[in-house]
Amino acid sequence: MIIVAVVESVGGLIKRVAELLLRSRHAIALTGAGISTESGIPDFRGPDGLWRKIDPKIATYTFFKEKPAEFWKFHLEFVRIKRAEPNPAHYALAELERMGLIKCVITQNVDGLHQKAGSRNVIELHGNLEWVICLSCGMRYGTDEVIAMIERRGLPPRCERCGGILKPDVVLFEEPLKRDVLASAFSQAHSSDLILALGTSLVVYPAAYLPDIVKSRGGKVVIINMEPTEKDYLADIVVRAKLGEALPMLVKFVRELRGG
Repeated sequence: MIIVAVVESVGGLIKRVAELLLRSRHAIALTGAGISTESGIPDFRGPDGLWRKIDPKIATYTFFKEKPAEFWKFHLEFVRIKRAEPNPAHYALAELERMGLIKCVITQNVDGLHQKAGSRNVIELHGNLEWVICLSCGMRYGTDEVIAMIERRGLPPRCERCGGILKPDVVLFEEPLKRDVLASAFSQAHSSDLILALGTSLVVYPAAYLPDIVKSRGGKVVIINMEPTEKDYLADIVVRAKLGEALPMLVKFVRELRGG
């Protein structure tokens, strides 16, 4: 395992990542909150993470069921991330997909920024803030539509068809991931010979299993994150760098090694 110790070493490590990427047959990326911090979206578990300021129980399914109006007050503050824009890391990852090197982005994020940046094959493990669902009849609404409903009728929002409570279509604590989404992610990992774990602390399961799966099949694991992760011991290369700098650098090295 190679771990960056000084800033001057980042370029050399990223070039090694580019070489691995060019030799790979089926490379995938797993992204966490750290890829979106440079878009102004706070992470959850970092030194200044959201859960250091807010009790994470507010994001549990139990809290939502018991106090839906209070949950929605929190969620309306959080949903502002829908207005965020992709940063250079998102665009670089989309470019690597266009180049045929990244086959799939598996993300723990709910901000939709990968798609905004142009990534096409994206698996959203925890859903997307763009949608809200009725727990009674399954009716789906756009988040902007629900915000307008709240402005007219107050909290909590209710389904216009059946009157049921509306819930953001994201995975809360205590909720399982959707089976088909998880199956797709695991299938990608079983097909992969290289995984880039980007901006994720790798403490949330089952997403944190994905590097283990790739490694167990003889694949390579690369971790790029500002802070140590639970899976650094598993990695072939670990880089401590901002993704908004590291991923554009990776694209640059790939182009150079390809000859243009």
